[in-house]
Amino acid sequence: MKKLSVFLSALMAFTMLMTGCSASKKAEPTPAPTQAQVQDTQKLDELTQNKRHITIEMEDGKKINAEIYPDLAPITVENFIKLVEEHFYDGLIFHRVIPGFMIQGGGFDAALNQKESESIKGEFSSNGVENPLPHTRGVLSMARTNEPDSASSQFFIMHEDGNFLDGEYAAFGKVTDEESLAVVDEIANVKTTTVSSKQMENVPVKTVAIKTITLND
Repeated sequence: MKKLSVFLSALMAFTMLMTGCSASKKAEPTPAPTQAQVQDTQKLDELTQNKRHITIEMEDGKKINAEIYPDLAPITVENFIKLVEEHFYDGLIFHRVIPGFMIQGGGFDAALNQKESESIKGEFSSNGVENPLPHTRGVLSMARTNEPDSASSQFFIMHEDGNFLDGEYAAFGKVTDEESLAVVDEIANVKTTTVSSKQMENVPVKTVAIKTITLND
């Protein structure tokens, strides 16, 4: 009888412990989105319905599939498509790689010689252009100098979220699948160095070259 009493006491304590754990793990209710957030989401959905699909094929055969949005950033997308159709990007490299941030390419060859192209207007809110696409993982955006209208051919792909870039850079597309994101991860984690003669940091030690970029539709 004593053993039964001890067993029941232990069972009750275990039940209370499990109940306590369940209570402590209870998820907090997700706050309802504000009207402004709902409107931003609806606007983004509207601006990204029309899309074009591209493939960035690397020299090693790996591919990054993405979609770009003509209604979201029309000047940026038109310029990007023009460069793709001219095979501008063939043989250029990802010359700036920062894990946890982004990979940047489209402006230098393997010898770190810059290939220049015409500058375009920066399509982002601080430059007077509505662009609600946030810089989350996998988003494509245009690199630029401190001058708002200095973007040309160089673009970057977000390795992780970087919302501090929102409204300051022209986001214009997004990687579409996990296999492609895995390629982005691989590039983001290559060994890098500083090339003092070119005053360039975060340069991959082993060249990460683009074979070509193709427009699929």
